[in-house]
Amino acid sequence: MKKLGLIGYPLQHSFSKKYFSQKFEKEGIKNWKYLNFEMKNINQFPSILKKNPDLIGLNITIPYKEKILKYTDWQSPEVIKTGAANTLKICQGKIKAYNTDIYGFEQSFKALLKDYHKRALILGTGGASKAIAYVLEMLNIPFKFVSRNPVSNNILSYKQLDKNIITNYQIIINTTPVGTFPDINKKIKIPYDFITKNHLFYDLIYNPDKTAFLKTAEKKGASIINGLKMLHLQAEKAWEIWNNENC
Repeated sequence: MKKLGLIGYPLQHSFSKKYFSQKFEKEGIKNWKYLNFEMKNINQFPSILKKNPDLIGLNITIPYKEKILKYTDWQSPEVIKTGAANTLKICQGKIKAYNTDIYGFEQSFKALLKDYHKRALILGTGGASKAIAYVLEMLNIPFKFVSRNPVSNNILSYKQLDKNIITNYQIIINTTPVGTFPDINKKIKIPYDFITKNHLFYDLIYNPDKTAFLKTAEKKGASIINGLKMLHLQAEKAWEIWNNENC
């Protein structure tokens, strides 16, 4: 039996276990199992490894994409650059870290871009936001982070967002958990009145499929996309790593 899993907190509405369990059944993949390992503290990670010596790979979700790195033996160039990982390969006692969020976001995002999508706002500064910033840099799209508690002059606060900023940043990407089920009526507080049909709203949330953030933008004529396609793409890239990457 080959064992995979997901670590994070909370995990009751997680995507990965259902996705891979269905994949195994649909594709007739035998002797593979996918489990959720809900952890309230990253310090529980060594115990999970000890209790599950047959683990060969893990997905990492909120809030551990950055904290997990201290337990890894090798990091991909993307992980080193972003300081965040969402995929681990465990082999011969070593833990290798990858970031397949980068691939998932890039492939689901770049086809949506129009000539008038010049700049981006990244809402949130957690582990997922680092993958988004990495892709925007690759695509030469200038961006700014937005945070409730900005720690530098390069990060905007939500209170700073005004008509001028919203007009000049036509791509708005939510990397926070605000609006996730069951709190589906919550939404990030930005000045939606200045949103137009030239805006592109991307929400990494996939449950619900249309958050209050996306619904409000859609009413203003903006193009919208949720995080489901990104999740499918990053999951398949993780599967490729678990099966094809050398130890």
